[in-house]
Amino acid sequence: MRFEPLAIDGAALVRIDPHPDARGFFARTFCVDEFAAAGLPTAALQASVSYNEHAGTVRGMHFQWPPSREGKLIRCIRGRLYDVLLDLRPRSSTYMQHVGVTLDDENRDAVFIPHGIAHGFQTQLPRTEILYQMTDYFAPELAAGVRWNDPAFAIRWPRQDIDIHISDRDAAYPDFNRKKFEVELEQRSGATAS
Repeated sequence: MRFEPLAIDGAALVRIDPHPDARGFFARTFCVDEFAAAGLPTAALQASVSYNEHAGTVRGMHFQWPPSREGKLIRCIRGRLYDVLLDLRPRSSTYMQHVGVTLDDENRDAVFIPHGIAHGFQTQLPRTEILYQMTDYFAPELAAGVRWNDPAFAIRWPRQDIDIHISDRDAAYPDFNRKKFEVELEQRSGATAS
C-alpha cells in the first residue's frame, strides 16, 4: 500500500499495490504494521456499507461530537463518488478547509478521515456502494453535521447537472455558526476531560 497525505492534517489517500496475473489481481487493503508506520489508527471497531441507487446522491457532511474518536477509512467498492473531508478541529492548521477526492471501483483508492473531520460524498454513478471502517463505535446521540452546500465552506461538488438526492436531515442543517460551533465543541470536550 501507498499512503499519500492529503491537504487536511492527518488525512491520507490509501492506494493499493495490485499483483496482477491472468485471473485479475490480488492486493492488500489493510495491514496493521503499514497503517502504524503511516501514523494511522490500526483498529477498526465497526464496518458499514452505504448503497446509493442514484447518481447525485449526497450524504453528509457528518461528524461525531466528543467524546467520540471516530475516524473512518472509506473505500468505493462499486461505482464512483466524490468524497469530501471538512476540517472542524479549531486547533488544526487546516481548520475550516476541505479537500475532495474521487474514489471508484477502478482506482480502488481509500481515504482515511481522522476524528473531528466532517465527511460527505456525492455519487457520480448509479448503484454506487461504499465500505466504511470506523475506529470508534457509532453513537447516535453524538451524531451531527453541517450542510453540504453551506456557503461558509464553499464546497464545489462536481455534479451540478443532475438532481440531488439527499435526506431531509442533511438538507436541513442550519447555516454554520463558527462561534456557536466552537463553544459547543469546547463544552463537549471539557465535559469529557473532567
